[in-house]
Amino acid sequence: MQIKLAGHHVEITPALRDHVHDKMQRLQRHFDHVIDTEVILSVEKKRQKAEANLQLGAGGGRIFADAVEEDLYAAIDVLVDKLDRQVLKRKEKAVDQRRQGASLKEAL
Repeated sequence: MQIKLAGHHVEITPALRDHVHDKMQRLQRHFDHVIDTEVILSVEKKRQKAEANLQLGAGGGRIFADAVEEDLYAAIDVLVDKLDRQVLKRKEKAVDQRRQGASLKEAL
């Protein structure tokens, strides 16, 4: 999985980069087909915002999530939680469709 990290009005420090990479590894454990990830961190007054786009392989499409918190590290954590839920839902939906296809073949 490639992770592209960008910052708007915030400097991407090595600590922020490491935190994002560590948290994104959780998505890789749950779903192997994450091809590309774009993460944008931004700061506007007291709003710390983290947003991400994931490109999924094997016909999975794209997933988008964002999170706004007062702390940038907390925003990253909430963002990864949202992405994780979406990835697991997409994976579960694909497994259910495969199972349903197998049961239809057995019925014929």
